[in-house]
Amino acid sequence: MIPPIARRFVAGESASESLDHVADLNRNGIGGILNVLGEHYQTRDAADEDVSKYLNLIAQLEKTELTASISVKPSQIGLDAGDEVFEDNLARILSTADEKNVFVWVDMEDYTTTDVTLDAYTQSASRYGGGVGLCVQANLKRTADDLERLAEVPGKVRLVKGAYDEPSDVAYQQKKHVNEAYKSHLEYMFQTFNSGIAVGSHDPEMIDYAKELRERYKTDFEIQMLMGVRTDAQRELAREGYEVNQYIPYGNKWASYFYRRVRERKENLLFAARAVLTS
Repeated sequence: MIPPIARRFVAGESASESLDHVADLNRNGIGGILNVLGEHYQTRDAADEDVSKYLNLIAQLEKTELTASISVKPSQIGLDAGDEVFEDNLARILSTADEKNVFVWVDMEDYTTTDVTLDAYTQSASRYGGGVGLCVQANLKRTADDLERLAEVPGKVRLVKGAYDEPSDVAYQQKKHVNEAYKSHLEYMFQTFNSGIAVGSHDPEMIDYAKELRERYKTDFEIQMLMGVRTDAQRELAREGYEVNQYIPYGNKWASYFYRRVRERKENLLFAARAVLTS
């Protein structure tokens, strides 16, 4: 069982628990983006197992009235076992999701996977008429060029700062430079994209900047945040009328995900410490 301290960041071990969490979010005007925990599978059998979980999740979502989508990691559905395995499994997921009217996000992992992920996304987005979205990372120096390529693709793009420890020749290392790149990319998206902009950030400065850009360019956008991070802000933004979606991980591989969340943000570490001291 998941300990209470980790429950802030992980919805549970089962699909039904994650759907219950989405139902609670929907009552507060927030949508859900469901992710089955798992990544870096070296064999097709391991990847296929999680693909089956996603197909079952899509079938369950179809039976509900929930506002929710799913998000998959390339290395989870076969990229480390070969490009063809990833592409085949992504096609299986997208075909089923298209039939069931469920939107699919494709996460972005480290810089070595960017090209194959972009290629798979652009092909899929055209085929499924915009029923798929992609994450891009502002810390990568190539992202401006990637956004130019994506501007005419009929899907959605989630802009994040980037959480991977990338080498300096491909990624900005200083927070100041990442923030500058994020703002520059965000303005390009609001200027150029007709729709489909997702601001994946917990940074109030970036969210406020997105609000300014919407007023300037009249382009709609959504805000995406992680489960367990700035929960009150998510509710407040939804009350203000902004489209807010929460990224919701679940599954039995929760431990490594939880410890990453605790390590990456001082606020999360303090929350965990308080929970231990008061339990």
